[in-house]
Amino acid sequence: MFSRARATFAALVLLGLPAALVWNLAHLQVIPSAEKGYTFLQEQGEARTLREEVIQAYRGVITDRNGEILAVSTPVKSIVINPQRFDIKRTAELAKALNLKTTELAAKIARFSDKQFMYVARNLPPQDADKVAALKLDGVWAEQGFQRFYPAGEVVAHVVGFTDIDDRGREGVELALDKWLSGTPGSKRVMKDLKGNVVKDLGIVRAAASGNDIQLSLDLRLQYLAYRELKNAVAEQGAASGSIVMLDAHTGEVLAMANQPSYNPNNRTQIQPAQLRNRAITDIIEPGSTMKPFTVVAALESKRYSPDTKIDTNPGHWRVGGKTYSDFRNYGVMDLTTVIQKSSQVAISKMAMDLPPEDLRDVFYRVGLGQPSGTGFPGEALGKLPNPRRWHPTERAALAFGHGLSVTALQIAHAYTVFATGGILRPTSILKQQGPVDGTRVIDARYTQQVLDMLKTVTQPGGTATRAQIKAYPVAGKTGTAHKVGEGGYAEDKYVALFAGLTPADNPEIVMVVIIHEPPQEHYYGGEAAAPIFAKVAESSLRLLQVPPTQPSQNVAVR
Repeated sequence: MFSRARATFAALVLLGLPAALVWNLAHLQVIPSAEKGYTFLQEQGEARTLREEVIQAYRGVITDRNGEILAVSTPVKSIVINPQRFDIKRTAELAKALNLKTTELAAKIARFSDKQFMYVARNLPPQDADKVAALKLDGVWAEQGFQRFYPAGEVVAHVVGFTDIDDRGREGVELALDKWLSGTPGSKRVMKDLKGNVVKDLGIVRAAASGNDIQLSLDLRLQYLAYRELKNAVAEQGAASGSIVMLDAHTGEVLAMANQPSYNPNNRTQIQPAQLRNRAITDIIEPGSTMKPFTVVAALESKRYSPDTKIDTNPGHWRVGGKTYSDFRNYGVMDLTTVIQKSSQVAISKMAMDLPPEDLRDVFYRVGLGQPSGTGFPGEALGKLPNPRRWHPTERAALAFGHGLSVTALQIAHAYTVFATGGILRPTSILKQQGPVDGTRVIDARYTQQVLDMLKTVTQPGGTATRAQIKAYPVAGKTGTAHKVGEGGYAEDKYVALFAGLTPADNPEIVMVVIIHEPPQEHYYGGEAAAPIFAKVAESSLRLLQVPPTQPSQNVAVR
């Protein structure tokens, strides 16, 4: 029989259960001090839903001296998955959205099955990444980022360089000034659902600081000219490679720097290591006869020579230290101007043997040969300027006409600026200068003017570089031809052709060096392989720079 006491007890139990439930809820959600109370539960919940995400910093823009964009960052998204939460049955859907093979994607996910993070696709256009987001796959989400784009492509590739997939500089200016360009990433707090999707932005923790912009000294108009003419010439001649460097004669700024072969920084899937080299500053060569003007400077400084000094080169060859040096033909008695015009090995050798070798080396050193040019460019080669304790006669003679030392194209151009500035040497720069550039006097202006006048005759009838002359502007310069140096010494059938010039010769605005590696055997001299390229680039460049013509066009030699 059901007693009254039992009924009362049952009623109390039934009434007590809701009260206990309410108490437990209050214990968990209201009482702050309770162990594993609402504070604890809130923290645990937030730990599972609140995340701090990185805000990528916008990388600085790189422009040319006129503001033309050479490198800029564009928004992209990367697809990320958590393999431990991803439903492997939906691999085919993900692969289709990303244009990937299902088997390859499945294998990749399997390799990372013990991880909670892996990239499936990097740097996708936002519209492509949105296709994946529309699938609403568990454990799959998109990360915001930036990808570098280079509007001028291969034309400026060796100077500007490129960044890697993580937006870090790897070549060129992108590498040299990476810290200045990259900026500082920020962070923000977000709330995510169980699928990893962001459901709410909770605010910025630390704002991202954009990188700094950089304005290069390059003039993209001149760069296009240099690149186009060099590429065409290397292809037409069947040469192995080539380089052009153009400097502002007054400031030392690099206006153009092009190389062949080049590469497209926007598509690097087929790039070969040799294509990445900025040969104008990384490859060293023996400069050959382009050094003869500096030998003449040393002779003039000795006060034992003047432009009118006569040198007997009969019978057209001369033996020094067991080696015979020969001219193209017997030029007989020559003054210094004719020595430069005809590029006489015999005359230059005789002058070198008449001068202390230290004096000759000192001139080479003063104009920057064998030293950093000042650009700070990564991978720049210093070259080598010999300085033996005891000079062998053949070393003295060879140095006088550019053998036995090694330099870069940029160093040659840098050295030639002294003929444009009256003996003042300024550091070269790949960045646009914002004011006057200080320089150091390294040669007396009287001597640089005398040699400049000699260099004008090289492009005139009877000189070795008549094909370097251009319409309306006089050109001063010097040819050079040297055997390539290989593992076994000088290669008898491989040459380097050079031309170093200034124009307009009476008041130089630009200094340019053209180097062609392994030109054809029948036309390997600097006056044939390199000088015509100089003429084409210089003529168009001076017009773009709006330099007034200084000579009648009918005086131009036929090329």
